[in-house]
Amino acid sequence: MVRVRFAPSPTGYLHIGGLRTALYNYLFAKKMNGIFILRIEDTDRARFVEGAIENLISTLRWAGLDYDEGIDKDGGFAPYMQSQRLDIYQKHIQDLLGNKKAYYCFCEQARLTSLREEQSKLGHQPKYDKHCLKLTDTEIQNNLENKIPFVVRLNVPVSEPIIFFDIVRGDVEFNSDVLDDQILMKSDGYPTYHLANVVDDHLMEITHVIRGEEWLSSTPKHILLYKFFNWEIPIFAHLPLLLNSDRSKLSKRQGDVAVEDYRAKGYLKEALVNFVGLLGWTAGDDKEYYELDEMINAFSLERVNKSSAVFDVQKLNWLNAEHLRKKPILDLLEMLKVELQKSRFNTKVFSDDYLLKIIDAMLPRVSFTHEFVSTAEYFFDIPNSYDEETIKKRWKSNSAELLLKYLEKIEALNSISKEEFEQALHKTAEENSAKNADLIHPLRLALSGVGGGPGVFDIAVILGLDEVKNRIKIAIQKISNGENK
Repeated sequence: MVRVRFAPSPTGYLHIGGLRTALYNYLFAKKMNGIFILRIEDTDRARFVEGAIENLISTLRWAGLDYDEGIDKDGGFAPYMQSQRLDIYQKHIQDLLGNKKAYYCFCEQARLTSLREEQSKLGHQPKYDKHCLKLTDTEIQNNLENKIPFVVRLNVPVSEPIIFFDIVRGDVEFNSDVLDDQILMKSDGYPTYHLANVVDDHLMEITHVIRGEEWLSSTPKHILLYKFFNWEIPIFAHLPLLLNSDRSKLSKRQGDVAVEDYRAKGYLKEALVNFVGLLGWTAGDDKEYYELDEMINAFSLERVNKSSAVFDVQKLNWLNAEHLRKKPILDLLEMLKVELQKSRFNTKVFSDDYLLKIIDAMLPRVSFTHEFVSTAEYFFDIPNSYDEETIKKRWKSNSAELLLKYLEKIEALNSISKEEFEQALHKTAEENSAKNADLIHPLRLALSGVGGGPGVFDIAVILGLDEVKNRIKIAIQKISNGENK
């Protein structure tokens, strides 16, 4: 059975790149009827952030990427938090030490710093010189008894080719001479990522390791560990880097990189997941809109690109609008109610029928739920000011007079439809030798306070006859008397 894992470190927010890694693991597992595991790699205690684990779980579930096994879902491979597996790593470190595949290193930091500075000056690749590998068993025992601080290092063989297959990149080859004798166990007794990752992947029977390109250079060290333990090596797939539009690496210095940031801005989870899924993968056609189930059916690791993917926020915005328009109308109604509760209109009461009319008028014009409110406040309150640029461009010397004539037409009616609003305007313009536009633009300004939005007659019929008449009167007074503030 296919078993894959997403193994984040609880060091803060969930990066967009982390969401993509989780998504690709999830998609592959579901496509192959396999198991998707969440493992918490919290051995770097210096970078541990309180509450980060809960945030990771909450964010993944918000995105719809619920895991099959994890810290609260034991599938028989618990614990799923590395800080609770220290005895397991100690046992495997002793196995490596006993087989001379790893060794104690007692070097002080001053020596290591001096060594690397000297190597750099000579133009050599800085790496450990195996100094402590030459220690005798007696020297090692004395150091341990004297409680001299130590780390445990991987004993990398000399001049050995290390070849492995990567689904994304094909055959990859390294020479062991470029590898450092990586620290496997730190002086605090905690394993490094390299040891814990390999041990856990083996014991949790991970079949495919799907992770970011930044781990590609570490994979030869992991291959050595698999060989030293005489374990089966999983299949690797290293995902391409994510870049900003200027081709720099995606980072917080350039803009938002946390999933939480996009969630707070109002992006739909369906749109964000759809967008992230396309950052490095394509089904081989021009399709860009995906629901999660569609993406599961279409996904394959073989279609993941090795070239870097550019984060295009304009495409994300387009996808958000597309997913918003596909939402069931009753879902949109509930979402609008939530936005109203967060707005300055939270004390006002609007009927569902009224809100549904607003959604129908605004849906083609918005990309985010909050824009139902932020770009159309006139549906929820009388404008307290009128756009100055629109006044200069659209409010003519006869605008007030034409609006008064229009007011006379509609005041004669008891109720009114969109068509009647429009017919009354055409008759008013015709009777006063004016163009329709001479009245349409001032009417829009009077009703909404702005120069754009849905059709003016759509706005009018949503507001209702009494409100339209009231707003026309207020606008004529304020704009004609220069009271616009």
